[in-house]
Amino acid sequence: MRLDRPHPGEAAPDQSVRCAPRESATTPRPTTAWECRKPHWRHAEFNKSGLRRLSQKYNIARHSGARGLGKDRNATRFRLKGARRAPLGLDRKFASSHCRLLFKDIALMDAAACAEEFRRRLDAAADAAESALDALLAAAPLPGEIRRPARLLEAMRYSSLGGGKRLRPFLVIEAARLFGVVGDAALRTACALEMIHCYSLVHDDLPAMDDDDLRRGRPTTHKAFDEATAILAGDGLLTYAFDVVADPQTHADAGVRAALVLAMARAAGLGGMVGGQALDLAAETAATPLTLEATLQMQAMKTGALLRFAVDAGGILGGASASQARALTRYGEALGAAFQIADDILDAEGDSAALGKRAGKDAERGKATLVGLLGLDAARARRDALVAEATAALRETGLGEATGVLAEAARFVAARRN
Repeated sequence: MRLDRPHPGEAAPDQSVRCAPRESATTPRPTTAWECRKPHWRHAEFNKSGLRRLSQKYNIARHSGARGLGKDRNATRFRLKGARRAPLGLDRKFASSHCRLLFKDIALMDAAACAEEFRRRLDAAADAAESALDALLAAAPLPGEIRRPARLLEAMRYSSLGGGKRLRPFLVIEAARLFGVVGDAALRTACALEMIHCYSLVHDDLPAMDDDDLRRGRPTTHKAFDEATAILAGDGLLTYAFDVVADPQTHADAGVRAALVLAMARAAGLGGMVGGQALDLAAETAATPLTLEATLQMQAMKTGALLRFAVDAGGILGGASASQARALTRYGEALGAAFQIADDILDAEGDSAALGKRAGKDAERGKATLVGLLGLDAARARRDALVAEATAALRETGLGEATGVLAEAARFVAARRN
């Protein structure tokens, strides 16, 4: 692997700040599932008087930042002159009267370090999504709104803040990053998707559906509030998700926004998540169990559709080619199927304390699962085959090592414990 090779959409890094040597023929290759760059941060702070010297030394040009969410709304961003954005090897962030120059040393990583880097990015995406959702679900009404009822807003915030792995926002952010898209476009789309996911959990937990009292280790929304408020909170999250994506703050190109809205609606609606939930509920009282094919289709709709949209959204934002978009879709479909099998295994083997929700409910309610149809061993084998299928699909994007973190995400889905 060439250590000085930029990611897609990045300019070639300034060799004067390179810290890792170029790989030689005698350098031993690590035996890893994938290779990527590991950041090691060194900090140097400058005040305003040092900006001129800094910009001359590192050839930095100032440009205005896009409208943001929260505290960084007025932050000043910098980029390399002539580059779309700063390359991975030299990431610069400036704020207020001080600036911090962040150097990233680049090195090959072993398998354990790759998993650590994935976890770091997953945590970073979760933190970013949490902050952005907190800002979006503020009390002040938006233009065109009359008011935001306090109790309903509280229920929406309760349902969507303070918990969860934020896997779907992570997938949106990382898929968009493959094409050089960072910032508000990816983050706002990620938040919209997370709102839809959270709304689905609120409604799934209702007595008329899965009738759950525990979610993420705390009372479900209808238990913490009441059923009517929970239903309305879910409705509010669903509609607000489309508000966020349709807003020009998400993307300046109306065509991109329209494509996102269409793809999100189809993933979440009649032929996607909602339809899958209907099939799942119908299977509980059906005279005959669902076949394997029907179960796979139901799970692809109920669980896989939103995970597939997460990576599709990154391709839409980044202008992926037709072949790249197809490869991302195949990855998302395989990932979604693996995720559902892992979820079924956890329900069969896990405990409620570790899961943060009631375990064993699938068997109690007679739900159609691959564990029930195939048994645990065959379900695990199918899950592992789907992980391999997902990583193979990433290779078809032609984006090389840049897809490594998404490959690790597929392995994480299979190995998760909650």
